[in-house]
Amino acid sequence: MSDWKFVKDRSATQGAVWRSADGLLYKRTGDKDLQAETEFQQLAAGLGYPVPEIVDSGSEDGSYFVVERAIGDTSLHEEALAGARRDGQVSDRVISAAGAVSSKLLQAQARHPLPATPWFGKAAFAAEVFEENPDFDNPRIHAAVKRALDRLAQLPIVHGHLDYGLPNVLSVGVIDWQHHGPVPLGYDVYPALDIVAFKGGGKGYTITPEQRAAYTAALDETTASLIGRRVSERLGDFLLVKCFFFLALMRPTDPARHDKHIKWQYRRALFTMGLDQYESSNTIDTGAFPTLERFAAEHR
Repeated sequence: MSDWKFVKDRSATQGAVWRSADGLLYKRTGDKDLQAETEFQQLAAGLGYPVPEIVDSGSEDGSYFVVERAIGDTSLHEEALAGARRDGQVSDRVISAAGAVSSKLLQAQARHPLPATPWFGKAAFAAEVFEENPDFDNPRIHAAVKRALDRLAQLPIVHGHLDYGLPNVLSVGVIDWQHHGPVPLGYDVYPALDIVAFKGGGKGYTITPEQRAAYTAALDETTASLIGRRVSERLGDFLLVKCFFFLALMRPTDPARHDKHIKWQYRRALFTMGLDQYESSNTIDTGAFPTLERFAAEHR
C-alpha cells in the first residue's frame, strides 16, 4: 500500500479507501460484499450507468480490493456544504449538477428494465424496521405500504442504487453501489434532496423549496421523454419507503447512549409524521420535518 494514500475508513462496512499519488485512481478494500458490489458496478458500466471505470480487482492480503478511475475530488454533498459555509446557502450549480447526473442515471435505467420483481423489502429494510419497532408492524402501516406499492406498480423496475443522495453523487457520476437492488424507475433520484431533512439538519445545509422544485422539474422533463409521464407524482410513495429506510438499524443497544435513543425516537417521529401526511394526501412534505436539535429540546 506504499503507493497509495489513505483517505478514510469505509462507512457501514469493512475496509478503507485509498487514493493513488497522482490522484487518478481510487482503491477500496473490503470483503465479499465489496466483491459483489464490484461485479454489479461492472454490469452497470456495461449498461451505460454513470459509474467509475474499474481497472483492477482481486484478492490481496486476505481481503478483496478494487481499483477504479477517479471521477472527481469532491461529492456534491461536499460542494453543498462548502457553499453553505461560504455563502450561507447551497449554490444553484450544485442543484443543476445533481439534476444532470440524475437524468443520466434515469436514461440508463430506463433503457434496461427488469422483469417485475419484489423490491420493497430490501429497499426499505422492512424486516429490520419491524424487528426494532414491533409496534409499527400493524394493519395501518401495512395498508399504507400496499397503497404505495400499488401506485408504484405502473413504473418499470430497474437496477437501483438504493442509497442515492448528494454524498454519493459527483458532477459526472455516482459512487458506492454497495446497497444495489431492484427499484421502480425514479426511486433513486427523486427523493435525493429530501434526504437532507431525514438527517435532522446536521448536514450543515438545507435545500430551498425553489431548488427542490427546479431539481424535480429537470427529472420530470427526463421521465416524460422516457416513459411519457412525470414521475414526481409518485414522490410521496418513494418518500414513504424512505421513512422505513432511515428508521432501519436505529434502535440502540446501549441504554446509556441517550444521544442514540433520542435519534431513534426522532426517526420514529419522522416516520409517523410522514405516514400521517401520506395517508391524507399521498404526499410527504419533508420541509415540515423538525430538526433533530428542535426535537431533542422538546423531548428532554
